[in-house]
Amino acid sequence: MIKPKAEAIRLSKMLSAIYKDIEERFPVNVEKLALEYTPVISPGSYIADIKDISIHGFEGCLKSNKAGTKWLLAYNQSHGSPGRVRFTLAHELGHFMLHRSLQNNFECTERDMYDWDSPYLTMETEADTFASYLLMPLDDFRQQIYGTKMTIELLEHCRKRYGVSRMAAALKWIEIAPRRTLVVAGRDGFLLWARMNEASYKSGAYLSTRKTTVEVPGQSLLADIERTGGAMSRISDARIWFPNEPSGMVIEETAISVEGPYPYVLGILQLPDIGWDSDKEDTLLEPLTSLEFVKK
Repeated sequence: MIKPKAEAIRLSKMLSAIYKDIEERFPVNVEKLALEYTPVISPGSYIADIKDISIHGFEGCLKSNKAGTKWLLAYNQSHGSPGRVRFTLAHELGHFMLHRSLQNNFECTERDMYDWDSPYLTMETEADTFASYLLMPLDDFRQQIYGTKMTIELLEHCRKRYGVSRMAAALKWIEIAPRRTLVVAGRDGFLLWARMNEASYKSGAYLSTRKTTVEVPGQSLLADIERTGGAMSRISDARIWFPNEPSGMVIEETAISVEGPYPYVLGILQLPDIGWDSDKEDTLLEPLTSLEFVKK
């Protein structure tokens, strides 16, 4: 069985050996990679064409001809975000690299593309993992964030460097976040999904959106940004999101309004470590005079 991380890392090393100039290396040209590389590794069955198919609700697909000799990779340009399109292309390339022997037609909806932790969509989550590691190699990603905390500016830097959406960059960062961290997406006052790192989950600071409807707390920054738009970070009482956290515990909220055909608010929630000492964090509770703003 081909492992998605291992396969993406292998391709990333190949691209790094070919492209020494960082401007050529990133963002990854997925279309060129698919059209030029797949015939080399699979001359009898390869990706022969890439097309834009703008249909409402359609995200992307990978489909072979009847003979199984040529594949079409399709995507939806009408979603507007180049980062989202690049991730879709990488996701479908992942299906080819990992799953082409299993079936000859892969059709992906918006939910499939971002249903990261579903136990029922193994091939979809594997294709997501492949795309993430191909577009944002972990060694290079670590170098970009080394010694810094996640801020709106850093998220923007990663988004531009790798040519991905803010959501994809945030979800990548959570893999190596140094403290308890969650990434959430909200729309119309409710969470669409939530993902957390292991430290957050084990401490009980988690949000489950698969079987229950989770309302965005009215006092949260996520709720404020949904009303006003824009982007912002602030320090809040952790119990706004997690009532079981101890009194005085703080949470750093970052929320960004994402526009487009499927608008939502992206949230990053950062909690101190389990051994947090309130006496060491008093400065976080001072008046908020240095909030970070980004225009829509």
